[in-house]
Amino acid sequence: MPLPTNTPPIVSPKEWEAAREQLLAKEKALTRARDALTAERRRMPWMAVEKTYEFDGPVGKRSLLDLFEGRRQLIVYRAFFEPGVHGWPEHACIGCSLGADQVSNPVHLNARDTTLVYASRAPQADIARLKGRMGWGRIPWYTITDSFDADFGVAEWHGHNSFIRDGEQIFRTYLINSRGDEAMGTVWSYLDMTALGRQEAWEDSPAGYPQSPPYKWWNWNESYIPHAAPDPKWVEVSDAGEAAFRKRDAGAKV
Repeated sequence: MPLPTNTPPIVSPKEWEAAREQLLAKEKALTRARDALTAERRRMPWMAVEKTYEFDGPVGKRSLLDLFEGRRQLIVYRAFFEPGVHGWPEHACIGCSLGADQVSNPVHLNARDTTLVYASRAPQADIARLKGRMGWGRIPWYTITDSFDADFGVAEWHGHNSFIRDGEQIFRTYLINSRGDEAMGTVWSYLDMTALGRQEAWEDSPAGYPQSPPYKWWNWNESYIPHAAPDPKWVEVSDAGEAAFRKRDAGAKV
């Protein structure tokens, strides 16, 4: 396939770097604006969930509270896999399937006290078959059995709902849907939609929110131990990296 006829100009390395620096300034401004938006999201009011919801799971009936798996936060993505959806019964919705392919290893979310699950109206046997065929075995996937999708704005269209719990009391904290779902899939996009955010010290969060130094809580996906101290070698390496970034940024301002 040939290139379009109206392509950008071809320039020297120096000119390319100058153009890139101009665009980088705008990208950094966008990042700061996104950080401000997520800070505002952490101050969104919460909605108490008063109804009891029931899901079918791989090992039987589960309540919405059960879906938290004992963690503080929960994200539920409403995926369309059921009779009447294009692709049934071999496939889920093409868009939802693309999204499932993007989902990062949930263990990193779990390390931030957050659980991600998918929910559809297909029976569990069909969900298990689909997960095995498509390589989605790491995603907990439940069957909606009641009005959960209608009550949380995802009966007609896909979307991510985030929840937080205080003991057994559950609160809805945010909804991302439509084109917002395109950006979902990374540990950061999921944490940024939650009430507690990334839980890192640099974030603008309300007083008393859980926060720890950035980078230090990261680990290999097989090596997380709940409440364990950060790997001291990784602390040393990440500290050195942060110092190098600060030195580079300071030099760029001279």
